[in-house]
Amino acid sequence: MSCATALFGALSPCAEDLVTRIFLDARSQNGWLDTPVLDAELHRIWSMTKWAPTSSNSSPMRIKFIRPGPAQDKLLGFVDEGNLAKVRAAPVTAILGYDLAFYEHFDFLFPHRPAVRERFAGKENAERARMTAIRNGTLQAGFFMLAARAVGLDCGPLSGFDHDGVDQAFWQGTEIRTNFLCGLGHGDSERLFPRHPRFDFDDVCEIL
Repeated sequence: MSCATALFGALSPCAEDLVTRIFLDARSQNGWLDTPVLDAELHRIWSMTKWAPTSSNSSPMRIKFIRPGPAQDKLLGFVDEGNLAKVRAAPVTAILGYDLAFYEHFDFLFPHRPAVRERFAGKENAERARMTAIRNGTLQAGFFMLAARAVGLDCGPLSGFDHDGVDQAFWQGTEIRTNFLCGLGHGDSERLFPRHPRFDFDDVCEIL
């Protein structure tokens, strides 16, 4: 019996392969192989990520895909020393941001009730808008990582960087703020650390 079947019960061969790839074998990468990531793969990732559920279909996540070159050099100037090698070696680093002005797009995203915009617009609603953008942008970012794994790529999420510096360098003139960075590519298994423990169900879950 496979690990996936033992955990989730009987699965089709296709579903078992996806569960194993996306949830069981996937690791946060510390190093990268010199294997390119194609533009088509990035488009495929977004084609799945865009269907993530968000409040009122707000869809606040925004992405900058950074390849080696001038954009990566600029990004490296804001990355903590311990993460420099990871970002430098990554075929692509995604800057995952969230748009604080997401509500300006409700005419398109929520056409049956565009007036929901008024719940978020204006200074009096700034904190509600900020929390909604962070929460839903992070939800989308989780889907983004699952989508990347589904197309056969590995992920290396990072939070060690100067957020204000990245915001000014890559989102200047907008209401977009950086959430976290995520390396994309084919991970170097020899650079992985041993897996750390995880909580069991009864440690952190309660059925009421």
